[in-house]
Amino acid sequence: QLQLVESGGGLVQPGGSLRLSCRASGVSFDDDALGWFRQAPGEEREGVSCISRLDRTPYYADAVKGRFTVSKDNAANTLYLQMNDMKPEESAVYYCAAQRFGQGSYMCSNNYGVDIWGKGVLVTVSS
Repeated sequence: QLQLVESGGGLVQPGGSLRLSCRASGVSFDDDALGWFRQAPGEEREGVSCISRLDRTPYYADAVKGRFTVSKDNAANTLYLQMNDMKPEESAVYYCAAQRFGQGSYMCSNNYGVDIWGKGVLVTVSS
């Protein structure tokens, strides 16, 4: 069964840190593109960070470069997103996503080709 389950969302102060986790079932951590998207109220969903074996380095949206880090634990079938120095405008629902045999950078930058979505977790950045 294909399934992505996010956790780790919540309230964080501006400048603070949060780590999201995505537990995957039925997804190949070796062959599939994996990533994180977010959607703020009234905004379109956007790719935040994605990885795949077809990319030499992880993809990061310009707005998060240097502050967010994506990683994965193949043994635990878990994808992570470490978010540092968070900003109020980054309050959004964060989604885990996967594309079978995909390229992470393309999936993220074009918001296209996602085969599986998690239900999302709410992240609120506020004092």
